[in-house]
Amino acid sequence: MKRLIKKVAVIGSGIMGSGIACHFANIGVEVLLLDIVPRELTEAEQKKGLTLESKAVRNRMVNDHLAFALKSKPSPIYHPSFAQRITTGNTTDDLAKIKDADWIIEVVVERLDIKKQVFEQIEKYRKPGTLITSNTSGIPIHFMSEGRSEDFQKHFCGTHFFNPARYLKLFEIIPGPETTSEVLDFLNEYGEKYLGKTSVIAKDTPAFIGNRIGIFGIMSMFHNVKEMGFTVEEIDKLTGPVIGRPKSATFRTVDVVGLDTLVHVANGLHQGVPKDEAHDLFALPNFITMMMDKKWLGSKSGQGFYKKEGKDILALDLNTLEYRAQKKASFATLELTKGIDKPINRFKILVTGTDKAGEFYRKDFSGMFAYVANRIPEITDDLYKIDDAMKAGFGWENGPFEIWDAVGVEKGIELMQAEGKEPAAWVTEMLASGNKTFYSVKEGATYYYDIASKSQKKIPGQDAFIILNNIRESKKVWSNSGVVIEDIGDGILNLEFQSKMNTIGGDVLQGINKAIDLAEKEFGGLVIGNQAPNFSVGANIGMIFMMAVEQEYEELNMAIKMFQDTMMRVRYSGIPVVVAPHGMALGGGCEMSMHADKVVAAAETYIGLVEFGVGVIPGGGGSKEMALRASDLFRKNDVELNVLQEYFLTVAMAKVSTSAYEAYDLGILQHGKDIVVVNKDRQLAEAKQHALLMANAGYTQPVKRKDVKVLGKQALGMFLVGTDQMQAGSYISEHDKKIANKLAYVMAGGDLSEATMVTEQYLLDLEREAFLSLCTERKTLERIQHMLTKGKPLRN
Repeated sequence: MKRLIKKVAVIGSGIMGSGIACHFANIGVEVLLLDIVPRELTEAEQKKGLTLESKAVRNRMVNDHLAFALKSKPSPIYHPSFAQRITTGNTTDDLAKIKDADWIIEVVVERLDIKKQVFEQIEKYRKPGTLITSNTSGIPIHFMSEGRSEDFQKHFCGTHFFNPARYLKLFEIIPGPETTSEVLDFLNEYGEKYLGKTSVIAKDTPAFIGNRIGIFGIMSMFHNVKEMGFTVEEIDKLTGPVIGRPKSATFRTVDVVGLDTLVHVANGLHQGVPKDEAHDLFALPNFITMMMDKKWLGSKSGQGFYKKEGKDILALDLNTLEYRAQKKASFATLELTKGIDKPINRFKILVTGTDKAGEFYRKDFSGMFAYVANRIPEITDDLYKIDDAMKAGFGWENGPFEIWDAVGVEKGIELMQAEGKEPAAWVTEMLASGNKTFYSVKEGATYYYDIASKSQKKIPGQDAFIILNNIRESKKVWSNSGVVIEDIGDGILNLEFQSKMNTIGGDVLQGINKAIDLAEKEFGGLVIGNQAPNFSVGANIGMIFMMAVEQEYEELNMAIKMFQDTMMRVRYSGIPVVVAPHGMALGGGCEMSMHADKVVAAAETYIGLVEFGVGVIPGGGGSKEMALRASDLFRKNDVELNVLQEYFLTVAMAKVSTSAYEAYDLGILQHGKDIVVVNKDRQLAEAKQHALLMANAGYTQPVKRKDVKVLGKQALGMFLVGTDQMQAGSYISEHDKKIANKLAYVMAGGDLSEATMVTEQYLLDLEREAFLSLCTERKTLERIQHMLTKGKPLRN
């Protein structure tokens, strides 16, 4: 049976309910969001003469919750206009409307009695066959559907979204006793394909998979931190990006999530898993209990493990429970990994450290290895599901079993035994059977050790993805220090950046030209995409800085021209070029996208021309391209200056989209040409299909543009007056004004006496000249140096 989801009803509009509603709106689904009717009027409502029967009062709770969510940062919605897909109401007046829903999601308070009352009411109006799921994070699923009809029970299960629903990819599906396989299969595919999630089917055990492992990790850290004599800053240094975890690491993450939320789950586990070997770790240490008593819950209460005081952020001393200035954390063990870019390659070194950090990693990893091994088959039968859950729900770059593989399975057992722990029997059996790793790669696919068959099995669902880690060596066509070019099949090449932060320097530009050469000779098309955390943070400004400081202006001019020529080659090649940006796609990464035949962007793409932040204008064709795109929008009898001004401000204000959908508003992505995919894992496969489609349709190399309309002195005068006023009002500095005026000169097409049709090359020459002249300015060099050393813009 084919099942379509056209309308979703979400019952409960709190942080999670509103977040889930927004994410369904993100993917184009109509949403009905309901909550309860308030029992009393607010003072403001009384002053307005409203009563408890007034619609504004009856829908106050749901509307306030949704408004709060939509104002929050980061936003739960891809584009403000998508909120129109959500209709609000209340569970007293509007519950009957759920009869039109294809999927009903319960997101009310975590109390079984209340949930059962809600389900009883839902069953009065729900049409047979409609999906009905609960977003519970811990209440056993089998309790919830007791007493409900057979049809209800067959179509009921848990669907646990992680907060925030837009950003965290984990989607746990927990079957009830009667849930049909058709429902589970549908939700598994829908979560991955439409919601952009990593779908994981979990067993109905306390806290399911993600929170069971994640809370164990945090609680064991809480118990170890004082015993081992660490500060909160030291733990956050050790458990952040250095091991492929989010910047917020451990204690900052708890502050953001809320200590009360963590404690709620930990208490539930302490009561719910009495036979767990780590049962005692789920008991709260004294300092957590005292923080709860003081209501030091984190960001929501203004203080937690960290506290902002004026401009300073103070850290909590766990021994005295007093706040103090932060102390810089540094460890010799971490210094050993500085030259290693990928976290997965650091673990083997981290566990050999002879200082406190090495001791911490040995204790922490061995505890995690032992715990996850013992959770099979309790929480899942398949080890890869634990790794998937931790990567998707907690933002880990590598899951526990992947880390164990990186350390070495036998070495991991040594670490465990040194801490008085023994591996689960199945791990010993795995080694005895000749399988030395949990994962292996064969013929471009990832296999995992299946305990039941005692053999390596292919992880299901990979056929929809292209996984570069699996094909990089076997399908490599060419490489240098900055790129790898892979054959991704069907006559399509992929070019993957390999430079630090995927910056674009000479080696990357050489690689792009080589990829186009190869594709034009032997292949049908090219995809430029990678699977690093970010697509590209732009040009290698370190190289630009060195050339400018050494006053090697001829070399710098040639480097800028090579960048421009390469971007133009992306546009004017004999084969289709599809660019697949995701994460940060800034500066040169944005310019490359703007010159592609098509962009297949991940929904979570933060793209923009940010060169103003380092004291220059876009010099890789970005300034030219914004003038060209404005020109293409000029219409007879329209005020052309207004269109050009919008594009000028996008660059001058260094605007960056907060999603790929916002990039359409900035003129960076183009309607009718570029597309957005919600699941980043599918992005390269999707990009390949579009390249193939264009190639098979008979791609013809475009003709270079000679019809770009520039407005000359008319536009230039407007811009110069505007920048004068901005500086006079102290909105911008003198150097900001100089940069803006250089951009104005380029986008106006120079000081031509009248509107004129010019070539792209004419604008590129103006752009390069302006970029080069700004590189001779001391204040620009100060800005570049500040970005290189501090990682943030300087206003001077």
